Amino acid sequence: MLEVLVLQQETGLIRPAALDSQDIDADGLMVVPLFETIPDLERAPEIMSAWLDLPEIQRRVAGAQNGVQEVMLGYSDSNKDGGYLTSNWSLYCAERLLAQAFLERGVKLRLFHGRGGSVARGGGSSFDAIMAQPPGTVNGQIRLTEQGEVIQGKYKNAEVGRWHLENIVAATLESSVVPGDSAAAVEDSNMARFGAALNYMSEVAQRCYRELVYGSAGFTDYFFASTPILEIAGLNIGSRPAARKADQSIENLRAIPWGFSWAQCRVMLTGWYGVGSAMRSYIDDGGTAGLATAESRLQELREMVKCWPFFRTLLSNMEQVLAKTDLGIGRKYAGLVPDSDLRDRIFGKIEEEFELTRSMFTLVTGHDLLAHDDILRAALSQRFAYIDPLNHLQVELLRRHREAGEPTAYADGESGIQRAIHMTINGVAAGLRNSG
Repeated sequence: MLEVLVLQQETGLIRPAALDSQDIDADGLMVVPLFETIPDLERAPEIMSAWLDLPEIQRRVAGAQNGVQEVMLGYSDSNKDGGYLTSNWSLYCAERLLAQAFLERGVKLRLFHGRGGSVARGGGSSFDAIMAQPPGTVNGQIRLTEQGEVIQGKYKNAEVGRWHLENIVAATLESSVVPGDSAAAVEDSNMARFGAALNYMSEVAQRCYRELVYGSAGFTDYFFASTPILEIAGLNIGSRPAARKADQSIENLRAIPWGFSWAQCRVMLTGWYGVGSAMRSYIDDGGTAGLATAESRLQELREMVKCWPFFRTLLSNMEQVLAKTDLGIGRKYAGLVPDSDLRDRIFGKIEEEFELTRSMFTLVTGHDLLAHDDILRAALSQRFAYIDPLNHLQVELLRRHREAGEPTAYADGESGIQRAIHMTINGVAAGLRNSG
């Protein structure tokens, strides 16, 4: 972060001021760090505290930045790193500690949420997401990104675009006008009652997720064969290459095509995998974090849904993903994996966790998927009539494309099959609406 200021100084964007001078140059750009992976999020409060304690930074924030320091939080890599539950919980804890550090130093915090279209990357209802932020992290201002097919869905029509903007403004205002002391007291109560349970479930969920993605032999081969990731990488539909290095590994794959690929094959594990095991383990065991009995721990989770906007929103977003997941179609994509033993072993794990997550959702919330959302349930039913055939068509096109041994990208344009695959990718993404 300091190196960025040095670069600005060396290129003339800011002029060096004497250390004992209060004459702060208003030129230059604010240095905004991005914290995204799980380890980075854990260290964010410590890093920002050290930054704000530097005398030179204190003067610059107070002068040129009008007392405001912006911090960007990324959703994509934290999800790819630790899974859905751990990503959301790490972001929430980082926000709370950042707000506390900034409050102690008298600096106004402006959070910049690098959200994507998919639930795994912070998507879902913007209103609910803002209202679920920890107290003290909004305070009249918030920044967020809109990406992918979400832009067309929300802002292509002027009237619909204004409605979405009004929603964001309304949530920001409503979140900001709640008395700080009252909101902080409720938040402290929720953390005292439920924080240990979330810590426990986050550890279980991350362990379950990483055991599948990074600890299962052959998982990389399964992923590259059972999803259209190679075809997505070869199509001109992204702002950056699909991978950071030219090798076939999960570690070097960018988070956006990672989640997008799982959505295309209707498995969508980035938005739910590990949550079922986490809730089941907490109810059955709970460790030192839980109450005395399994029944009391189940009632605790149900109370969390009622009382804690963070947990309620987390499960509500996951509910949408579970409703859009179709493992019958996912099994068709798994059929693209040539190794039958690998296919059965990996898909079996995914199927088992999906059934557990769905049953645990019903047990904790007390209702089936989308039971309280007739409008979305009807809309999905209508859309699936068009999306499902596209998925089946895409599977067949992928099979033919790969059997023909065609390259994934052409210097002189697309082949017929490649163009057809491209069209199915666009169609499935548009139908699911929050897949990218």
